[in-house]
Amino acid sequence: MRALALDIGDKTIGVAASDVLGLTAQGVETIRRTSNKNDLQRLGELVKNFEATTFVIGLPKNMDGTEGTRCELVKKFAEKLCAAFPKVNQIFWDERLSTVAAAKSLIEADLSRKKRKKVIDKMAAVYILQGYLDSRRGD
Repeated sequence: MRALALDIGDKTIGVAASDVLGLTAQGVETIRRTSNKNDLQRLGELVKNFEATTFVIGLPKNMDGTEGTRCELVKKFAEKLCAAFPKVNQIFWDERLSTVAAAKSLIEADLSRKKRKKVIDKMAAVYILQGYLDSRRGD
């Protein structure tokens, strides 16, 4: 089982992939969004390249755990993913504070603000996926 994590935003989609054993997450890329068609085409290439069987989709819940308009937008895109890739399972994962954790780690690595901006979404996807993978080990 290989999973791809998606941190879906208005302008970008951060992507991370699990290793073959499903133990660790690695950042793959940040897709610059241009259209749903192009986004889905690129994701299709990644599904094929990584032989992904699961999308772990970051769900941007409010801090109190409720779902707001951001969650609705992510779920609408997830519907498009489901239609385009019906054989790829989807799991929604609470992504609260994943971007904050990614930013903190990049600051600690002494990356410039400009460089952080280029990789923050990919790193957030890594945090989303690693959280999911870690939770599965407890099963």
